Amino acid sequence: MQDQLLDQIPSLDLADFRSGDPARKAHFVQQLGEAYQNIGFVALKNHGLNDEQTKQLYADVQAFFQLPDEAKQRYENPELAGQRGYISKGKEHAKGRNTGDLKEFYHVGQEVEEEDPIKNEYPDNIWPEEVPSFKQSTFTAYRTLESAGQDVLRAIALYLHLPENYFDDKVKHGNSILRPIHYFPIEDPEAVPADAVRAAEHGDINLITLLMGASADGLQVKRRDGKWIPITALPDQIVVNVGDMLQRLTNGVLKSTIHRVVNPAREKMNTSRFSIPFFMHPRSEMSLAALEHCVTPENPKKEADITAGEFLNERLIELGLKKK
Repeated sequence: MQDQLLDQIPSLDLADFRSGDPARKAHFVQQLGEAYQNIGFVALKNHGLNDEQTKQLYADVQAFFQLPDEAKQRYENPELAGQRGYISKGKEHAKGRNTGDLKEFYHVGQEVEEEDPIKNEYPDNIWPEEVPSFKQSTFTAYRTLESAGQDVLRAIALYLHLPENYFDDKVKHGNSILRPIHYFPIEDPEAVPADAVRAAEHGDINLITLLMGASADGLQVKRRDGKWIPITALPDQIVVNVGDMLQRLTNGVLKSTIHRVVNPAREKMNTSRFSIPFFMHPRSEMSLAALEHCVTPENPKKEADITAGEFLNERLIELGLKKK
């Protein structure tokens, strides 16, 4: 089954891009670009996180979500519109839906350690006292995935015939988020809305998403022909997909593919699922206006000009995390 999946979702090695070998690097760029033009997803190995770091991270995430709801809710601040700390069960829904997803999650955001006025835009991170190692393990993952994401964006820039460092200053101290997610057990499926799912079909808001392997199956992506196909990365891989901001910037040349997390079989509804995506965002002032060379007579401009900050604000309202 895995070979079949990798026929659909190309498996790439970030070490090829980082190797210093021009041929390996060029091959990686071409493979990545073609995948992002076609399905919008790749599986990526040699991303920087080792087994020990990953195990510690999942242990800390599971320890937090196993706390009683009253304890977790101490770390929820509705005034932050879900940008830091805990976001409780059913709070987020997909764009265009009113039924909340069957999940709870935690947000760890950017820490600006040098003088940069953008630090005033970001609230402080919130750290759970009950799991002392949560801060270290989540922030190690944050920085490692941020570094991998920077290299993926450099490869994308080359594929788009832009300077390799095109995105560097746009994502430096960007508004990226690490989101440990708990798809909680449902003891009584009859007690939840009939249309409730773990994560309804959606596109991600950001430039790219780097998703650490989930603890159970469920992720599916929608092919161009409308067929849903399952995605299961190997243990040493992460899944990296295009978000709506990058699709908008490239005028649809790169695809933000619709995906979802489906409910398990009824007899497994009472089990947990954990996953940890890193949503790579640029600085709020970045323009998402379509790149000039991505607008052609065959591919006319599709969207009005907007900044990343304005686009994020729109989406937070649509997802139910922020009030108008």
